[in-house]
Amino acid sequence: MKTYTLLGVILFSCILTCDSARGGGRGGSKRHQSRLYYSRMPVMIQHRNSDNYYEHKDGARIVQASHFEQDYMLGRKISFFCMAQGLPRPEITWFKDGVELYYHKFFQVHEWPIGNDTMKSKMEIDPTTQQDAGYYECQANNQYSIDIRGFRTDYVMITY
Repeated sequence: MKTYTLLGVILFSCILTCDSARGGGRGGSKRHQSRLYYSRMPVMIQHRNSDNYYEHKDGARIVQASHFEQDYMLGRKISFFCMAQGLPRPEITWFKDGVELYYHKFFQVHEWPIGNDTMKSKMEIDPTTQQDAGYYECQANNQYSIDIRGFRTDYVMITY
């Protein structure tokens, strides 16, 4: 069911100023001066209640995730975990510094659907480099909502 704001359907006037290309500005003859055109067009404004989106009972929500901050040793494996629920079952997408991560030989994502409403996802990078430090996010989404968890990671070097 759609809900509309108190204004409902607004009728408004668009004023378009059309200058003639043949001297409608300064110094042009009266015949080619600017004209004003009016039009009345209906505009539908749909009111979106944010509670219906973010708190939808079937919306995607992350129910378990890795710790917020993790350090890793260069050359070792780092992994992050996310588990999300919702109907339909959410999809989980991984991001680093705001950019979606794509598969390459050192990056893997493992997913396990559970029942008809849960998805588990584990993202691994092995071996790690200095460039793997940053801010990672798992994003769970379905047709009703989106939920995001973020993880910060940095490398440590052990010196002897």
